[in-house]
Amino acid sequence: MTARKVVVVGAGIVGLAHAWIAAERGCDVTVLERHPQATGASIRNFGMFWPIGQPPGLLHDVAMASRARWLRAGREGGIWVNPCGSVHLAHHDDEMQVLREFHAIAQQSGIVCELLDRETTAARTPGANRQGLRGSLFSAAEACVNPRRAIAGLAAWLATMPNVRIEFSSTATRIGSEEVMTADGRGVAFDLAIVCGGADIDTLYPGLDRELGLRRCKLQMMRTVPQPPGWKLGTHVASGLTLRSYANFAMCPTVAALKDRIARTKPELDRYGIHILASQNDAGEVILGDSHEYDHDVEPFDKTIIDQLMLRELEPVISLPDWTIAQRWHGIYAKHPREAWVMCEPRRNVHVVTGLGGGGMTLSFGLAELNCRTWLGD
Repeated sequence: MTARKVVVVGAGIVGLAHAWIAAERGCDVTVLERHPQATGASIRNFGMFWPIGQPPGLLHDVAMASRARWLRAGREGGIWVNPCGSVHLAHHDDEMQVLREFHAIAQQSGIVCELLDRETTAARTPGANRQGLRGSLFSAAEACVNPRRAIAGLAAWLATMPNVRIEFSSTATRIGSEEVMTADGRGVAFDLAIVCGGADIDTLYPGLDRELGLRRCKLQMMRTVPQPPGWKLGTHVASGLTLRSYANFAMCPTVAALKDRIARTKPELDRYGIHILASQNDAGEVILGDSHEYDHDVEPFDKTIIDQLMLRELEPVISLPDWTIAQRWHGIYAKHPREAWVMCEPRRNVHVVTGLGGGGMTLSFGLAELNCRTWLGD
């Protein structure tokens, strides 16, 4: 039997995930990427694989399936993957109370995590600022990749497979019933097309983003210089500010009071959607952030005030030997107000997958497994 032809549009994490699983199922896979390399949200993030941010049930299961894939990509593809775990730090009593509530819910839901006291937290996460620290919630499930290297490395590894072709600088301009047309006039035949255009899905399907209810979200981030040799942040770090944003913490009875405190005392953080996250990559650099601006507030120029506010909130939470900022940037992703991802079939055997928001690194592999099982059969 002739292998099915699959064309994937977009070589970000969502596109590469679908390419990998389709190739593993014996399909002939062509990936079309309009740039010489991936340049979008997939390389402009913390490199955090973050299942603790997913609520119990399907989304957490999808995240854990992705975890197995990331570890496999590390073993087989030579990609740096650090299963470092994570801590949510509590520097206020109400933050610690929310963590206690979540821990109780997690135990009933099968999510493995631990409540740590101040000293155990500091031992697990040397970068945690001990001043005012109450404790933390630790999870071993999280991992770190260097997104700029990981996405390029994943594409290079997939390209070594005999049934995978990665075509960079190949812009898809139109998708017909049997071919994807490219800017150089070629037609790439397919039995199944998977369009993974992220926040730029409207370039192929104008107006589809609005039809699907997607929002554009811009995040500002920073990267320090490499920290002194031998110094380790430890786990991924999240502050109490993140408790007001992740869907899994919405189940906690006192999270509303925590949100109210922040809104009353620091409304500027809600204005720019500022959370506090930190991760350390394989070069020893610490990625810091982030912020969230939506729709008409998204502009090409970054705001100095956002960087200042993030640093103001970071310093009481983590302790770095060197706070020198080496680079600042932003990413833009598509996000749905309620759904973890959005999919549609604009024509038969053409599937659009988008709207993963900040969950792309965490959910893409598991979602691709679900989709390929449905579209290609068991």
